[in-house]
Order: sequence, then C-alpha cells, then structure tokens
Amino acid sequence: KQWYQRRVREIWSARLVNWHAAKLKDEGHNFTKEAAMAKLLASETATYCAHQAIQVLGGMGYVADMPAERHYRDARITEIYEGTSEIQRLVIAGNLLKEMCM
Repeated sequence: KQWYQRRVREIWSARLVNWHAAKLKDEGHNFTKEAAMAKLLASETATYCAHQAIQVLGGMGYVADMPAERHYRDARITEIYEGTSEIQRLVIAGNLLKEMCM
C-alpha cells in the first residue's frame, strides 16, 4: 500500500509542477526553471514507475509483447532527449543561483 501511495504522490507532484510551468508560460513569465523541474521530475518518475512494473512482472516484464517493456523504453528515453536529467539539474541550479543573487 505504501509503495502505491508513494508512486501516486510522485505522479501528482510531476503533474502539478508541469501545470505550474504551463501557467507561468501562459501568463508571460519566465518559466525556464519550472519547465526543467517538470521535465526532470516527470521523466524520472515515469522511469522509476516503469522499472518497478518490470520488477513486479519479473522475467515477463522484459518480453517485448508486454506493455511494461514498452513503457520502460519510452520512459527511459524521456531522460535523454530534450536535455538529459543532468542538464536539467544544471538549468535548475543556475536559475536558483540567479534568483538568490537578485
């Protein structure tokens, strides 16, 4: 039960950060940091949840006919394209430093 509750919390956290970044963009504000946070959180959450699904399914999770295998592959690529997770962390840190110096 706790495992499931944590995953749901992480998924909703990613959604909320994403919606916040979208709201800032719609209002014409700078949203670079929030967009990087949204991408980082969503991509890492998706990868972790897909990985756990494969763990639960055991050997069947790696079979190409299983949706879990495709979900893991799709989730994993989100950490790579449009800026790797490490680049997103640098973007977030850079923006936080700028905010602190203002």
